[in-house]
Amino acid sequence: MIKMILRRFLILIPQLVIISIIAFILGAMMPGDALSGMIDSGLSEEARQEQRAKLGLDKPLPARYVGWAGGILQGDFGQSFAHRRAVSELIRERAANSFSLALLTLVLTYGIAIPLGVLAGRFSGSFVDKGVLLYVFVALAMPTMVLGIFMIMTFAFGLGWFPPRGSVDAIVLAEGAWWEILLSRLHRLILPTSTAAIVGTVGIIFMLRANIIERKHADHATFARAKGVPEGAVFRRHVFRNSLIPVAAGLGFAISGLLTGQLFIEQIFHYPGMGSLFFSAVRAQDFAVANAVILIFAALSALGMMLSDIFVMLADPRVRVV
Repeated sequence: MIKMILRRFLILIPQLVIISIIAFILGAMMPGDALSGMIDSGLSEEARQEQRAKLGLDKPLPARYVGWAGGILQGDFGQSFAHRRAVSELIRERAANSFSLALLTLVLTYGIAIPLGVLAGRFSGSFVDKGVLLYVFVALAMPTMVLGIFMIMTFAFGLGWFPPRGSVDAIVLAEGAWWEILLSRLHRLILPTSTAAIVGTVGIIFMLRANIIERKHADHATFARAKGVPEGAVFRRHVFRNSLIPVAAGLGFAISGLLTGQLFIEQIFHYPGMGSLFFSAVRAQDFAVANAVILIFAALSALGMMLSDIFVMLADPRVRVV
């Protein structure tokens, strides 16, 4: 396993280099530059060029990329022109919010999907199975944006149980104790995480249900029943554990996908995370922020692939990933 992890890390380096080059080139090809819309319209063209020269925007593209990449190797992602702050500070603040959102969503997703998938697979064809499939079809047919708006209209504006936006109450953040701030954050996480979890359970339930139904009738399970092994023991030892292997394979992708795929959730609920930071950076042509977020998302995706392989090997030691 250690060799596999080291090998994946070595493969990750050229992948990130290629992705960083592509992201930098695409950002440079967009109309205008990072100072578009931020320079006083009354300035002369010479003054504009001086402003761009101070920030190195007049240099050739390869030289600008080398300077940017060299700063990243030293932990410096550059300065955000829109926020007037270091990019690393912005990412540090937003990453904490995105991590909280992703972690709670992951717990809810698997906490809902695994029990429902097990019930649907073990009692396939029953009313329980039909009820689970009805939930799956409704969740599958509901777009994330529509579901998010429905949750806001029902539980925020209709019932008034949860706030419709933000990550923490401003008054609590300024005057409250640490536990009050924590409760405020958790309270505001319920709506977005529930929305993301409902959508995220669909694939896991389908996969787990199909795996359990297939393995219930496998030869090794039939042989165990013929030997007199109780049905409960057959399910635990021969059906459930083997059915979890594909789910474990997708867990790593789920972890990285939650961190990188909450764009719509953060936009719908106006949650200040990495996704909303990326959208605002693109709109403001704040390329230092946008490129840094793309690079982090790419690294997380590669990390998710490695985690998936590790989880598969832990779930079934017989599996060897090259």
